[in-house]
Amino acid sequence: MTTGMKITIDEDNGTVVVIDGNGEKHLAMDTPEAFSAVSRAWLRCGWDTKYVYSFSWMGRPMIQLPEDMIRLQEVIYRVRPDVIVETGVAHGGSLIFHASLCRAIGKGRVIGVDIEIRPHNRNAIESHEMFEYITLIEGSSIDPNVVAQVKNLVAPNETVLVILDSNHTRDHVTGELEAYGALVTPGSYIVACDGIMADVKGAPRSGIDWDWNNPTTAARDFAAGHPEFVIEEPEFPFNEGIVKDRVTYWPSAYLKRIVN
Repeated sequence: MTTGMKITIDEDNGTVVVIDGNGEKHLAMDTPEAFSAVSRAWLRCGWDTKYVYSFSWMGRPMIQLPEDMIRLQEVIYRVRPDVIVETGVAHGGSLIFHASLCRAIGKGRVIGVDIEIRPHNRNAIESHEMFEYITLIEGSSIDPNVVAQVKNLVAPNETVLVILDSNHTRDHVTGELEAYGALVTPGSYIVACDGIMADVKGAPRSGIDWDWNNPTTAARDFAAGHPEFVIEEPEFPFNEGIVKDRVTYWPSAYLKRIVN
């Protein structure tokens, strides 16, 4: 959301009123533009209020925007990966989410990598009914030894999808993209999460360099240097509405591998 932008609802004529540096704009409620303006304000407010710190999946905290997880589910169901690699474990909710999809689909397993898997989180994950689908690896996701462990768990010809949700600095995400990009199979994705950092610079819990030091910058640079990948929004498999864009913490996140 642009710094200084204000959004209100004009109850008299049913429009969204956007006030920014370009002056006042009135957008009809039933337009994608109005939905986009309200969504940007909602995302920023959600960041400030830690809205995403209120969800769980099958008993484990999952610090994610629900729409991001539902959209990711659509991709996973279409790609049907044999292996889902996720960097960043935290409480394990996302790992459990992915594992439950593997169980529902009848295919796939999950590899979770984190520089520190705290004992109480490890115990909760290892005692969970979805753990049979999960392998945990502790260590930096860009450590060559850790990368080698992950690669050794992937068999030739398996379909792989990778989700990057650990350290979100540009350099770290770039390192992850370089390390795990080769694992991604054509038609599948490597997903660089939390590029919303660029849009919330100046907000609570943000950094002064987040306008460039973020996963989206890393993803765009990676795509520019790797023609086998393109940043491509996954299509909605069902949509009877007029909204065509995700409401997301992960803008420009989906790097699709188009060739070997």
